[in-house]
Amino acid sequence: MTDIPRRAVSRTAKLAALPLGFAGRTVLGMGKRVTGLASDVISAEIQQRTAEQLFSVLGQLKGGAMKFGQALSVFEAALPEEVAAPYRQALTKLQEAAPPLPVASVHKVLAEQLGPDWRDRFVEFDDTPAAAASIGQVHRAVWRDPGYGPAGGPKHRDVAVKIQYPGAGDALLADLKQLSRLGGMFRAIQPGLDVKPLLAELRERITEELDYELEAESQRAFAAAYAGDPEIFIPEVLDSSPRVLITEWIEGTPLSEIIRAGTEEQRDEAGRLMAELHLSAPMRAGLLHADPHPGNFRLLPDGRLGVIDFGAVARMPEGTPEPIGRLAGLALRGEADAVVAGLREEGFVSPTEPIDAQALLEYIQPMLAPVAEEEFRFSRAWLRSEATRLASPKSPAFQLSRQLNLPPSYLLIHRVTLGSIGVLCQLEAKAPYRAILERWLPGFAPVG
Repeated sequence: MTDIPRRAVSRTAKLAALPLGFAGRTVLGMGKRVTGLASDVISAEIQQRTAEQLFSVLGQLKGGAMKFGQALSVFEAALPEEVAAPYRQALTKLQEAAPPLPVASVHKVLAEQLGPDWRDRFVEFDDTPAAAASIGQVHRAVWRDPGYGPAGGPKHRDVAVKIQYPGAGDALLADLKQLSRLGGMFRAIQPGLDVKPLLAELRERITEELDYELEAESQRAFAAAYAGDPEIFIPEVLDSSPRVLITEWIEGTPLSEIIRAGTEEQRDEAGRLMAELHLSAPMRAGLLHADPHPGNFRLLPDGRLGVIDFGAVARMPEGTPEPIGRLAGLALRGEADAVVAGLREEGFVSPTEPIDAQALLEYIQPMLAPVAEEEFRFSRAWLRSEATRLASPKSPAFQLSRQLNLPPSYLLIHRVTLGSIGVLCQLEAKAPYRAILERWLPGFAPVG
């Protein structure tokens, strides 16, 4: 395979083939047209073949198509169990793998970004990528570093070299525009799934993610905030350019592998550390890691959580907004009228529309189950039950949700939190989440 396919016609044709292929398989497999793609009328064989085609095309296209697939992958835990299996394997393939760039393309980017003598900056460079993701791939190398190592010792270190795919920017924009027109097809993954808000939010962050120098700045800020931390490890940035980023290499077990085959102890610890990172980063670094899929985290041999890929971050110089913690605490204590007043003030509820305070409290409280007790075990079953409660048109919760808004200032926080919860449910991790909130979430007072 060559660089990202850049011709809009070629990329659009591949994406457009997805719903056509699904419709064809549905007709052949069932003898009738399926509307709504409800899980109870799609055969297991059709689901599996659809998943294989869907994620094969997304992976081949890289760019926005693959990034969208990765964003979807963290919600795998919400799938009904009877239809989850065909998708689980295909989804997780997107988290750490994609067809690689040819070697000649890799060398061309390195020469453009680091200069024609780029080879002199490395002791070794592995032309085979160690990982490939949505807009770039990572190569392992040995970096010449005069300032590194003991006196008289070797002056080089193992590094990760992240290289952006040629044409990634145009591909991102083209893919996300086309995918927004195919939203109905993704109900094959989760009936009722509305992908448009996710696509809109991804489009807004394209410019930042394409700038590896900006990513380097974010990673340096995280590394400084967590320097010497006994639980969280951020690799050091050694060099950067707009399309190449060189960072310290880290060894560890990806969370995707821990989800697949980890022990209960590993899964619980990984979940606890992810929650610590998610909740502490806004206060410690003024930033929120905004790409919480399992491929971006490693459980290191010394027990720390290694974190990579800082292309998507939320800038939160004042930390997590205080109303989030305050309103969560009020809801847990059952103070319905105060919750409604706070939500109105923040723009979640219209200032003039009447709303049943007790019904709103009953809508919110099940979502807070993970912090209602001292410990909680996230699970696929819990997430599926919540997804069903909130998405079913017949549910009182669904009807009430139509009276609520998501203010733009909370959109990214909401998406990242949902993504993190999806990973915790994949891990089925048990931890003292309430204590973590009490430590790091402004306004969240102890409950009882």
